[in-house]
Amino acid sequence: MDTPARHAANSPAARDIASVVHPYTNLKLHETEGPLIIRRGKGIKVWDDDGNEYIEGMAGLWCTALGFDNERLANAAAEALRTLPFYHQFTHKSHMPGVELAERLLDMAPVPMARVFFANSGSEANDTALKLVTYYWNAMGKPEKKKIISRQRAYHGVTVATASLTGLPANHADFDLPIAGVLHTTCPHHYFGANEGESEEDFATRCAEDLEAMIQAEGPETIGAMFAEPIMGAGGVVLPPATYFEKIQKVLKKHDILLIADEVICGFFRTGNTWGSQTYGIEPDMLSMAKALSSGYLPISALMVNQKIWDAMLAESEKIGQFGHGYTYSGHPVSASVAIEAQKIYEEMDILSHVREVGPHLQARLAELLDHDLVGEVRGTALIAGVELVKDKGAHAKFGKPGVVGTVFRRNAEKHGLIIRNILDAIAICPPLIIDKAGIDQLADRMHAAVADTSKWIDENGAP
Repeated sequence: MDTPARHAANSPAARDIASVVHPYTNLKLHETEGPLIIRRGKGIKVWDDDGNEYIEGMAGLWCTALGFDNERLANAAAEALRTLPFYHQFTHKSHMPGVELAERLLDMAPVPMARVFFANSGSEANDTALKLVTYYWNAMGKPEKKKIISRQRAYHGVTVATASLTGLPANHADFDLPIAGVLHTTCPHHYFGANEGESEEDFATRCAEDLEAMIQAEGPETIGAMFAEPIMGAGGVVLPPATYFEKIQKVLKKHDILLIADEVICGFFRTGNTWGSQTYGIEPDMLSMAKALSSGYLPISALMVNQKIWDAMLAESEKIGQFGHGYTYSGHPVSASVAIEAQKIYEEMDILSHVREVGPHLQARLAELLDHDLVGEVRGTALIAGVELVKDKGAHAKFGKPGVVGTVFRRNAEKHGLIIRNILDAIAICPPLIIDKAGIDQLADRMHAAVADTSKWIDENGAP
């Protein structure tokens, strides 16, 4: 694509540069590089301003599970807009889309849950969970039990509180984060974190020992909860090593510490089960979700709480006179209607069986990338994966300037008609759940082409 033409006066790109603040973007670089403007989508593919076609290998932002042209979801939104375009759930008010969606989610829960609170994004759902940790321990008469444990490279959102839970340096730098009381324990990435010869099980044991040591150093009586994603998505698609959650949960239960499962990316069949918690044996006290809840068609998120959390909420709201939390758009009837329709479609398609059928094909095709010297690790399960680009695969050595090669790879992938996301030098892949084996083959072929081009770039320019 010709950059000067794209940036011509009054072009879409020029208008974007003059008006839009872009998340997770080098804002200064954007003034010269400009945006890739997507005009339309169909199935697993999208098209840009110039008519170029791309496989959307990230389902947008881990969310567009049912592809980009689902008529049933569009019709559900239109009908809801005509019937009840807005209502709220404040002060004893309700509406049936919110009620029906809550019932469906409780029926789907991986462990018994008592109630559902609706919000608009994963950040808001996790922010709510963080507030409820404080609410719960105050109700329990343990107001000192307020510190929260997250993990290095975790991603739980971008509000002041959830960006603090997020364990990524760029989310903290010059925002003066994290806030007090948020701790980060070991990232469970075996490839980079394990000692030489250390098995996954032994590494998991060490992660649990690190967690125990942190709790003891801080004082178990001060730790209220731990947040954890089943798979750490925006941290680079980091899968837990074998036995990790079994050992982590044993430590948490020993010290009466709540566990919040962040299922914003993993929920709704992505990992080959309805929930990532089922894939990895997690038994959370609270569970947050968003993204594929509505297949990304409208903003909506939710937080499920178990009975002991709900009992505390009842007691405190009675004492205070109300539950002093909520958003104008909590359980928005149009978003809830679309989410209900998405759940019906998943069920009618038997999307779980489909994911289990095609997921191994994706993992096998991506594993072929290990033939390239540039690829150190391919990790994943079902329809989510990470491909780690390394300077020296034998030594598990990273590049000296993290993110440079990953950015080159992203641009090469786009040149070959594939949208992925580079998280520094980890390439994240999370296609729509409707992808078939032919689509997976196309995706994998384009990945191979991008690896070859990136290897050539390193040969010509040197490893950064």
